[in-house]
Amino acid sequence: MQTQMLKSKIHRARVTESNLHYEGSLAIDLDIMEAADLLPYEKILVVNANNGERLDTYAIPGDRGSRIFCLNGAAARKGIVGDALTIMSFAWVELEEARQWRPQIIVLDPENRIVGQR
Repeated sequence: MQTQMLKSKIHRARVTESNLHYEGSLAIDLDIMEAADLLPYEKILVVNANNGERLDTYAIPGDRGSRIFCLNGAAARKGIVGDALTIMSFAWVELEEARQWRPQIIVLDPENRIVGQR
């Protein structure tokens, strides 16, 4: 039997850009994606702490070191520059493995710099 577990989490990311006329998704600084063990084009759940919006989309790699978090396409309607986001991905794991499971969690400061990692 398998259960779905939190795999990756980026906590308190600040929206830096919004582009309604892009095809869609959330652009994330590739350095931050790698620190969170988040793959390019991986499905993500995005939660906006400022307005309560939630959306499923996928992560696209942004420029390294840019600290970008850009809501694209329809996702641009779910937040504005400065909003605080939590970004999560999940994985199916065997029940025995799940008992010892530890997700990769990244905490960011208001400038999208990594200030915590566990």
